[in-house]
Amino acid sequence: MNVSLRQLKVFMVVARSKNFSRAGAEIGLTQPAISRCINELEAQLGLRLVDRTTREVSLTDAGVTLAGNLDRVLDELEIALLQTHGAEARTTGRVRVGAAPTISATLMPRVLLASQATYPDIALALVDQMQRAVLDSVRAGDVDFGIVVAPQGADDLYTELLMSEPFCLVCRTDHPLATQAAVHWSELSGENLVLLNQGSGSRPLIDRALTTQKVQGTITQELGHVSTIFRMVQEGLGVSILPPFALPLPENSTLAVRPLLPAFERAIVLARRKNRSLSPVAQTMWELIHRVVRERNGQLRGDAQAFVTAATAATATAAVTDAAGGKA
Repeated sequence: MNVSLRQLKVFMVVARSKNFSRAGAEIGLTQPAISRCINELEAQLGLRLVDRTTREVSLTDAGVTLAGNLDRVLDELEIALLQTHGAEARTTGRVRVGAAPTISATLMPRVLLASQATYPDIALALVDQMQRAVLDSVRAGDVDFGIVVAPQGADDLYTELLMSEPFCLVCRTDHPLATQAAVHWSELSGENLVLLNQGSGSRPLIDRALTTQKVQGTITQELGHVSTIFRMVQEGLGVSILPPFALPLPENSTLAVRPLLPAFERAIVLARRKNRSLSPVAQTMWELIHRVVRERNGQLRGDAQAFVTAATAATATAAVTDAAGGKA
């Protein structure tokens, strides 16, 4: 059997694009050249891999089986070839990282600066998307990996924990709840709520907390950008529930941040395709992000660190109060 790497790569592009012309445009070959490669591969294997129509192609059962196995094999082969270049393969190249908006705005600037200082020959590109789009991009291979709120029902992805943080209340400084050191979730009943929309990875966790704590609030706005939420709250349209990563508050705002009790946390994770090794240069960025978060040790979140400290103290105070039968 004399199957070439070129034939296999052409087949994978055809399997993904379902069209000879689109496949040819993607890899710089003519439609007849694409067709010839597929014919030669089928002849070598003695199997029909694709069914052709006038508009597109579809995979046969044998084609589906080959594509499913070959995708992983070609990835591993590419990584093996890159690794033969030694250390240079880990510090030279391009890496695309997907991140949800609050993470893009807070964590990624520090990562980009660290990358530029430590690995000047790595081109690190940030793809700023809502959580669901980041996960889709990871699955499709459009980004090397993503940084997201720990997803539910994503068994096809491999994740590593970066950090955890409790949600907090954001309200105006003249709001009655702003006079308290900490706010119980139950005290949000009757409030107008300005929340992140369903595209956010945090929203399912917020909804779960509201349900668990039996909060009877009115969701008046659901928004995709934290800056818009701050503006809405500033104008008195409601209060919000946000992760500390959304901080700091806008300059000169009359907004306050208070811990919410009991603490409900969200986990921030790195996510990549399961059973697929990262390229050496992508692995370098994966490790750099861990290092940035570890070295900053919470200072990464700026004003959010003060919030976390206050939340811990408030939780301890609440525990003492409960133990004393309501007397601190």
